[in-house]
Amino acid sequence: MAAEGLHVYAHDHRGHGSTSAPDAPLKRFARSRGGPKLVADAFAVQDHAEIEHPGLPILVFGHSMGGLVAVNHAAAYGPRLAGLAVWNSHLALGLEERVAILALKVEKALKGSDVPSALFMRATIDTWSRAIEPRRTPSDWLSHDAAAVDRYIDDPLCGWAPTISMAEDLVALVRTGHHAANASALPPGLPVHLLGGSADPATDEGRGVERLAAMLRLAGSRDVTLAIVPGARHETLHETETYRAKGIASLVGWLDRVLPRE
Repeated sequence: MAAEGLHVYAHDHRGHGSTSAPDAPLKRFARSRGGPKLVADAFAVQDHAEIEHPGLPILVFGHSMGGLVAVNHAAAYGPRLAGLAVWNSHLALGLEERVAILALKVEKALKGSDVPSALFMRATIDTWSRAIEPRRTPSDWLSHDAAAVDRYIDDPLCGWAPTISMAEDLVALVRTGHHAANASALPPGLPVHLLGGSADPATDEGRGVERLAAMLRLAGSRDVTLAIVPGARHETLHETETYRAKGIASLVGWLDRVLPRE
């Protein structure tokens, strides 16, 4: 994106190791209401960018969990945005969500909120890992690029199990993100770029991204671009060039339309 002439600001999520806050120890967003605080952090980054570059249009890009943040952010601050891009992320609906809420409540009652959520790991990372056959490592669901997968495995700030508290906050972000009132809060004309991979188990092989597109359109969004990269796994930005190039080309084409070059 920087190569395309954009000023890029990265939001380092609270509780992920490099950004500290009084109420956000590692593996927790906050001691309470972590989801809204995470979204507020994203807006603080946007506010900082607007101060440094007054008058320039603002785009928000979110991948995976960051996509949950981006959708909630756009629902709250959409009128100040020129575009929203969400990659490899989907908003679960119905029974799956209700079961997760109930199960996490039981797990918290038994263990407390500050311990790793074994239930969350089994329902997500472990399940996605088993979906890839054959696999070299349990993290192959992320990418075909062995070097990228190895960097992830070797990074102590990657691959850890979130606490029960963080898992509850993530489920809450999903819930608010797909709630009809929240989706309808997006400005109808806000350009949205959604991208998924057809071999990404975390988004039901891209079908979750397609459902997100349908949900936004049903809620009134008139400008939703959807791209599913055939064969791509979860980390499109860290995929082999065969898949990554297709994702980047889709994004650049969208950017050229949303932000015409002067």
